[in-house]
Amino acid sequence: MMMNRRNFKDFDMMLIGITLLLFTIGILAVYSATIAKGLNFSESFVFKQINSLVIGLIILFITISVSYQRFIDLSYFIYIVNVLLLVLVLVLGQARLGAQRWFSIGGFAFQPSEFIKLSLILVLSNYVGNRKNSSWGFGSLIIPCIVLAIPFILVLLQPDLGTALLLVPVFFSILIVGGANLKHLGLMAITGLAALPVFWQILRDYQKQRLLVFINPNIDPLGAGYTIIQSKIAIGSGGLFGKGWQAGTQNRLNFLPERHTDFIFSVIGEEWGFVGALATTFLYFLIVKRAFTIANLTSDLYGKAIANGIGVLLAFQVVINISMTIGLMPVVGIPLPLISYGGTSLIATLTAIGLLVNVEMRRSTF
Repeated sequence: MMMNRRNFKDFDMMLIGITLLLFTIGILAVYSATIAKGLNFSESFVFKQINSLVIGLIILFITISVSYQRFIDLSYFIYIVNVLLLVLVLVLGQARLGAQRWFSIGGFAFQPSEFIKLSLILVLSNYVGNRKNSSWGFGSLIIPCIVLAIPFILVLLQPDLGTALLLVPVFFSILIVGGANLKHLGLMAITGLAALPVFWQILRDYQKQRLLVFINPNIDPLGAGYTIIQSKIAIGSGGLFGKGWQAGTQNRLNFLPERHTDFIFSVIGEEWGFVGALATTFLYFLIVKRAFTIANLTSDLYGKAIANGIGVLLAFQVVINISMTIGLMPVVGIPLPLISYGGTSLIATLTAIGLLVNVEMRRSTF
């Protein structure tokens, strides 16, 4: 089950290299976005992010060293532990900006909802892999729906609308890979869309306001629409080549809120321009493309489902984050993987990359 020399020859150095390059871009952007705070290096966001990188890389290589089939075998246990953490964070978690999503452990903030995405991928991959060569009836979707519904509701209660919504495309993509009936999945999707009016009623007021200002940011230009307006100004003012590192006025003059987390792409657009933003997006494209390539080349259904689920997860995170910074989607609080400040998000993404490399190295083993 451990990594051997035969596996190591398939170690994807390019995937790891692109991952580290995106992290480097993120560190430069986070430094530029937070330098005005005047913190000592040991207290700075950059220092904390580098610490998270070290932890994430250790977990990444541990993830690579053990066969992904072992993670599949433990998937229900991992999922149950993660769900229990989601329950506990609602009771004992630390509240920030009206949301209760974090445990604070020794100065390190841990967000269980970041890992439920991977837990869901593993447990659904286990389910569809066990159903290989089995027929899919409508009843076959009951267990996957329960597996989705529990964390979806718990994450929504935090509230974290963005992460909850991310679970849905992951759910559908893995079931499609597993051979579920497309008509049944289509009926589920239509039912979900029909339930949107009910879903609207359970949203918090600020979440409703975010959706409304997506349609017209000018209805609340100094409130919920302010961030979107300033983000578009920042990206548009970057022009073709940008204003230069640490030279963005929207960033340095503090016009842009949350610029080191959800709106980090606005900093990149302002300082590095269209060329820098395009290059960053292209690096994400290479990672997502590699994930789907690994899925296509993997004959084992468990590994194929894992790689496909991670590819869909990363693709949706990137598309949603960039789209909300340029006003094409409502603000739902999804970080830009590997670039946005956030230790748990970074560690979870590095773990996902580790699983991808793991599947690629052992795709012909099972």
